[in-house]
Amino acid sequence: MDESNHWYGHSRILGRYCGMPDEVPKRIQGFLQHGWNYLHGFPPNDHWCSPGYPRFIWSDVLRRRGWSMGRRGHYLIGAPWIYLLHQEPELGVTPKREGTIWYPFHGWEKHSVSGDHTRLADEIRNVETGPVTVCLYWLEFANPDIRRAYESRGFRVVCHGERGSRWEGKGRDFLRKQLVQLRRHRRVASNRLGSALFYGASVGCEVAVYGDPMQFEDERPEYGGTARRMRLWPEMHGTRVDPELAAEVARRELGFEYQATPEELRRMFGWKRVRWA
Repeated sequence: MDESNHWYGHSRILGRYCGMPDEVPKRIQGFLQHGWNYLHGFPPNDHWCSPGYPRFIWSDVLRRRGWSMGRRGHYLIGAPWIYLLHQEPELGVTPKREGTIWYPFHGWEKHSVSGDHTRLADEIRNVETGPVTVCLYWLEFANPDIRRAYESRGFRVVCHGERGSRWEGKGRDFLRKQLVQLRRHRRVASNRLGSALFYGASVGCEVAVYGDPMQFEDERPEYGGTARRMRLWPEMHGTRVDPELAAEVARRELGFEYQATPEELRRMFGWKRVRWA
């Protein structure tokens, strides 16, 4: 259906949950939300979401907001992340967690981000007291100047990989790699609220949001910018966030209560039930 359904290994995770082999992920008949979003689950210019096809979203607030903006056909299934946790309850679990994994806000293949990574690295060094792992998106990771800004402060710099596609294997283990890293660290932090923060909070990480939030070039006004995020989630910003509150918000934003059964997903996605050898 749409290429974004397969980013970060999402379709493979959902396929495995449904008992299907993942050599080639199945086509999903509809549009799958691929990251945390505080609009309606999809970008403002969502004309590529063909009318009449379902939208599989993470949380009810997105359904309600989408309905108010004229979108229809929403199905609440929660984030693919919750299906990965269901399948991998022990992956990456360590006896002792330490340090912080830090996710700077990143661009993507069609839009870059403007911001001062050197200044952000200095702020991280002043706030964090233990070892720091900085995880960059593959575009920033490929830039030696950006990597150097963090490595020169003594930070370990990693990348979970490219997000991949249906036919490439590059992104198939993206979320598995992320889960391993999050379960190894005591804290997860970023300069913006995003998927990684909620993923970390859902597996017991302490949460922090601080530093220059950086900006997309030509950032869409529909999102409302930093002011709107601060207004909606003031309690989720700062160098120290209440862990219980962060975990509660994460469960709501990731849609844990909407986890579907394998049979329900197969019906919604148009996957026939087959006995696999």
